[in-house]
Amino acid sequence: MNPQLNSGLDALAGEDGADMLRDIGRGIEKESLRITTQGKIAQTPHPLALGSALTHDSITTDYSEALLEFITPVSTSIESSLAMLEDVHSFVYQSLKDELLWAASMPCIMTGDDGIPVAHYGDSNVAQMKKVYRYGLGHRYGRLMQTIAGIHYNFSMPQRFWEKEFDRTGGTGYLTDYISERYLGLIRNFRRHCWLLIYLFGASPAVCASFLRNNTSHQLEPFDGSSNTLHMPYGTALRMGDLGYNSAAQKGLSICYNSLDNYVDTLSQAIKQPHAAYAAIPSGQDGDWQQLNDSLLQIENEFYSPIRPKRVARSGEPPLKALRRGGIEYIEVRCVDVSPFDPAGLSADQVRFMDTFLLHCLLSDSPLCDEQDQARQSYNLEAVVNRGREPGLLLQGASGDIELRQWALELSAEMESISAVLDRAHASVDYLKALETQRARIEDPENTPSARVLREMRESEIPFFRLAMGYSERWSQYYRERTLSQALKESMTLAAAESLSRQADIEQSDEISFPEYLDRFYAQYDAL
Repeated sequence: MNPQLNSGLDALAGEDGADMLRDIGRGIEKESLRITTQGKIAQTPHPLALGSALTHDSITTDYSEALLEFITPVSTSIESSLAMLEDVHSFVYQSLKDELLWAASMPCIMTGDDGIPVAHYGDSNVAQMKKVYRYGLGHRYGRLMQTIAGIHYNFSMPQRFWEKEFDRTGGTGYLTDYISERYLGLIRNFRRHCWLLIYLFGASPAVCASFLRNNTSHQLEPFDGSSNTLHMPYGTALRMGDLGYNSAAQKGLSICYNSLDNYVDTLSQAIKQPHAAYAAIPSGQDGDWQQLNDSLLQIENEFYSPIRPKRVARSGEPPLKALRRGGIEYIEVRCVDVSPFDPAGLSADQVRFMDTFLLHCLLSDSPLCDEQDQARQSYNLEAVVNRGREPGLLLQGASGDIELRQWALELSAEMESISAVLDRAHASVDYLKALETQRARIEDPENTPSARVLREMRESEIPFFRLAMGYSERWSQYYRERTLSQALKESMTLAAAESLSRQADIEQSDEISFPEYLDRFYAQYDAL
């Protein structure tokens, strides 16, 4: 164990440290496709009973009108966060009638881009910006990629932790800068080791063949000779590979998170500078809006990464401006698959392990990265996505090749002391149990979710679609039978109605044209 990790754990060992660990902030964002009873993507509009996708705090849409996104508020309780997520599922199912929520990351039966309705947010300028941005994503990467669902996990340490760490480490300058530097250290370590989360939580080793109907460049193999399912025999999370949120155009962006200035400057330049490959896509000429601009990135959210530094932005404020203004406030983990085996798509054990993993990334020494480090990260990510369960798989460490199993066990051994400190803070043994569950997956790849997906398909002699459809129907019944208290039901109904009212207020308050609105928005990047 490195000395920095030891000293960080020592600082958290006392009662003050326990209080701070109990105040870790968490938020969950979970995506789910609305589907028909035949397992096809729903063509119906966002249900009115769910409120406004533009302004609702807990229920919105992502790329497609059919791709729901559920958001939990920041909470210090894992149980409360998951209960809130389940409550939202239950409320949504009351409005879906015959429709279901797809229980996997890789999508259901697809008929091509034309069968994927782009999300609509109303008639305001901000709503049009969100819709045009999505049109742009469809033109640049195809709409099929945008139907892939995932789970985003937001994580933050309490303010008094940072104040104490700032004093303990003899910090100089501004506290906000120190916090950003430490979060960037977490991010660098996360990118070095995120292959472990993909190995442990990846649940997308296979895909319905309809998803690749016009794609002949992939390396996937038919599953047990079936033409209905394609898979990677040792794959873990195809969502995180070339089939998913990946962009060849963005590979030229050199972002290694050594400084917040580098991150902000690089992304803002990518938003401001035209990119020749997108020049032919209309961006407002003669009123034809098929993308927001012809730059490499329309906005910073288009940059694909398994983790993002974040700060809550003010109304109309770009995320990069928020980061420049106040520094990093929390981080967003974006590489977690939706688990078909859990009603809400993830479990408390997963959350506890992610807390342990992220604390390991935060407290450990985090050297600045360089091009060689970035190349190793890219190689390891691709290797584990496509071959993570392959016996004897070698990854690239800073000191040379190392077997995945050996490296994973070394990391889990270092995390044991972190789990113990978390358990003392919570007067439980849950964190150590969660670590042991993951260690069993390291010891035997057959215990991983990706292996379970393929095993259940093989044992039941069914394609991927039938497996995912079966779990979708199972969780549909679970949530339709799960009761909400009358008070909670009324509260959620009121929240939906109020969101529609807020959307109407926004639409009525617009006083400028859409082109002028965009000009004002993009002008903010010039001041960064």
